[in-house]
Amino acid sequence: MRAPASKRHAAPAALSARLAAHVTLEAHPDGRIVVCFDGHSVGSGEVSAAAADRAQALRTGLPLHALASRRRSVDKEVDELVRRLARHGLLEYRLGRSRDGTAQVVIEPQVPDYWPRTPPLGNSDVLVLSRFAYMRRRGNDMVLESPRAGALFKICDARIATALAALATPQAIKQLRRQDAFPGLELLALLLDCQILFKLDPVRDGGPRLAEGDDNLVLWDFHDLLFHARSTEGRHANPLGGVYPYADVMAPLPAVRPRWPGKAIGLDEFAPRRQTQPMSPAARLLRERHSTRSFDERRPITVAELARFLDGSARVQSRFEDRFDDASPAVEYAVRPYPSAGGSYELELYLAVDACEGLARGFYHYDAGAHALVPITVPVQELEAQLRGAQFAMGAPAVPQILITIAARFGRVSWKYSSIAFSLILKDAGALMQTSYLMATDMGLGGCAIGIANLDVFAKMTGIDFHVEGPVGQFALGRAAPSPASD
Repeated sequence: MRAPASKRHAAPAALSARLAAHVTLEAHPDGRIVVCFDGHSVGSGEVSAAAADRAQALRTGLPLHALASRRRSVDKEVDELVRRLARHGLLEYRLGRSRDGTAQVVIEPQVPDYWPRTPPLGNSDVLVLSRFAYMRRRGNDMVLESPRAGALFKICDARIATALAALATPQAIKQLRRQDAFPGLELLALLLDCQILFKLDPVRDGGPRLAEGDDNLVLWDFHDLLFHARSTEGRHANPLGGVYPYADVMAPLPAVRPRWPGKAIGLDEFAPRRQTQPMSPAARLLRERHSTRSFDERRPITVAELARFLDGSARVQSRFEDRFDDASPAVEYAVRPYPSAGGSYELELYLAVDACEGLARGFYHYDAGAHALVPITVPVQELEAQLRGAQFAMGAPAVPQILITIAARFGRVSWKYSSIAFSLILKDAGALMQTSYLMATDMGLGGCAIGIANLDVFAKMTGIDFHVEGPVGQFALGRAAPSPASD
């Protein structure tokens, strides 16, 4: 006789924390805990001998419910250690059934401060998959992820993958409970916390797209948000930057493409000779442009020079309104010195100032309409993190005098363009970077474009969600050192 559904699913799911595969934990006799990963050793505080002994369970899995009460001092010590490790992205979490300990799902944090949370769910709640969620093969594993999620879910049980796929259609919890492959409330709650699932009210909500997130999220296409989150730092744990991933697989491509077959038509004979016709100022700037990664610590840029740089590269030059048809709302435009797709001019400049004569160290927004800097109060450690991140990205000996983060108000472009919005934003960012290079070169300053920025750090500094306004590039600015490193 078949058992009722409530009996079949009675075994509780156990959520445990364990060290990520590349991390090891060393407990020293004096109570120091040292974490080792990727050839580095980092201290993680001191604990008692009993806590150090118990923390060794992190190698295989330490149940989180055992730490929740914090009634005993050893529980409190271990809980604080686990949370310190979690803040640095050194843990992963396993969800399994207590009857055999087999993992159903392994949760891999994608942001450093991820901590698994299980918001309450009731039988009447209706859940549906986010339109940004996707499942894919990674090596021999099946993973479920989303650019909005703070963690990735490795699906170890094919029945769970099947059950989750059914949530492409909104389902009530009471309906899901009747299924043989019911994934369990805890997993559903974890996915809800990560915004891979969301609650839907079929009566009040105007469809899943409008019900998920805020109005700014409505404007995003799936591929654009995924590319935004995965092509820079702060929202994923994948290898990033110049790590030469295929150096052992194939030779690098040549710097200049091999010539196509056929007779080449030389152009030098058609161009005016340099000896008889002087080079124009614009052409000279293009040839002199280069990247500067080393800045003169004794002679920082001045606020007057910064004002001139911003005036020439990013200031609003004119404003007007237009309509795309007689029934459409009026669209405002604010023209600036660089080209922009559809006249959108969605880019905003945020300045992390380390050294500028006449301007206090801090974080500022450039008001391009008023040609003014507006200070934004941020914790010192976040300002330092942004400057140090740029230094690392450039391979520079010190932080830049001024780091300009180029952020986009994404809805300004996606309100008009479908499928190509984020691509257009990146093209606009490239045009602004070249304009910045030329302006810096014309002024005798040094500049360096940086193709990476930390979405999470910027969101914390501004208090703006990464899908509303976020960085799409950076530009280091300052006075070049006497022997600048350039390309």
